[in-house]
Amino acid sequence: MADPERQPRAKVCMLTTVHMPFDGRIFHKEAKSLAKAGYDVVLIARHDKAETVDGVRVAPLPEPRGRFHRMTSVTWRLYRLAVREDADVYHFHDPELMIVGLLLKARGKKVIWDVHEHYPNSIMDKFWISQGLRRCVSKSFDLFERAVVRFFDLVIYTTPLVGARYQTLKVACARIENYPIVELSDTFERNPQKQIIYLGAMSRTRGLVEVIEAFALVAARHPDWRLVLVGVARPASFEDELKALAKKRGIEKNVTFVPWVPYEEKERLTSAASIGVITYLPYSNNTSCLPNKLFDYMLVGMPVVASNFPLYREVVKPSRCGLIVDPSRPEEIAEAITYLIEHPDEARAMGECGLRAVRERYNWEGQSVQLCRMYEVLLGTTGGQQRVEDPADCRGPAELHEDGAAVLRVDADRRI
Repeated sequence: MADPERQPRAKVCMLTTVHMPFDGRIFHKEAKSLAKAGYDVVLIARHDKAETVDGVRVAPLPEPRGRFHRMTSVTWRLYRLAVREDADVYHFHDPELMIVGLLLKARGKKVIWDVHEHYPNSIMDKFWISQGLRRCVSKSFDLFERAVVRFFDLVIYTTPLVGARYQTLKVACARIENYPIVELSDTFERNPQKQIIYLGAMSRTRGLVEVIEAFALVAARHPDWRLVLVGVARPASFEDELKALAKKRGIEKNVTFVPWVPYEEKERLTSAASIGVITYLPYSNNTSCLPNKLFDYMLVGMPVVASNFPLYREVVKPSRCGLIVDPSRPEEIAEAITYLIEHPDEARAMGECGLRAVRERYNWEGQSVQLCRMYEVLLGTTGGQQRVEDPADCRGPAELHEDGAAVLRVDADRRI
């Protein structure tokens, strides 16, 4: 009988042209979890050098000169690198890589499509697509994806609303949420200052204009408080617009803009804040997805002010971790922030409830169990054709069954 430790490891190749190489979901959560479980993991992404970090080998792609260059030349280079890797499983993360996924599938490889958003909805909010063309582009993408998604071995999705599309299409699918890594909460000491924080990409659809307007009302009563906005503006000119608005409202000295920071650093920033704001506006993609920043706030024991969308409400209300507001009304956002400032004991209790909810349910440690188990089912192996370093890393119920099509069902609520 062959020694299981001498058997070759299954090789997993993660693919992205859109995301940074050390993206939270792709690298820190999925790739590192698979590497820890014993898989040979390579990540092909935009980077300036080839290196191995935390057990994941990074194969670099050049920085694109623009969106068209990324979707053509850089994508073609990614495909050639992917073929050279000759992996057992290819796990891609960008909709523009569906063609690459089809080409790899034609080579007999197992292919996973990791869906981060409800893309037909998100296209309707893309500022770089002419508003008159968005509906046509969205419909075209929807038709194209419906035609090709059945060729992939598995679709991973987040939130039930996103997953409903793929369940309707009767394709193999599994839900893996983008919950935070609990161990990061021990990295930085909690030292809250008089700061309100927003984490994430900054765009008009994410309600930042309303947040500035709300903070102007808050600062009128509490001038010693600050608003910290962390992230990259899309488009870049939007940051100038926000700065101009802050200056117009006389609060420019109380508003700080911080550019993109590495994944590990965001916890340091949130640990220094007292209130987290996640008041996206009711655009279709926003209402169908749960922002991971909501859980990042909860991870450090910070109360949240969140949009009154059903998905957000399903987390915030049962967890008792913050306040729900109409994101289109700055005065309502300001009222919620002011309430938390003026009721510190209640705010502290909300933060503690949020942290407890993350530790018990909304954590990546639980999702990594499902990811590993999903790979086991897909490959028909245990631990990627070798022993698992920690058997607990890959336990959890999963089954493939016929329901008009094969559907991978993973108990996403089960935790270690």
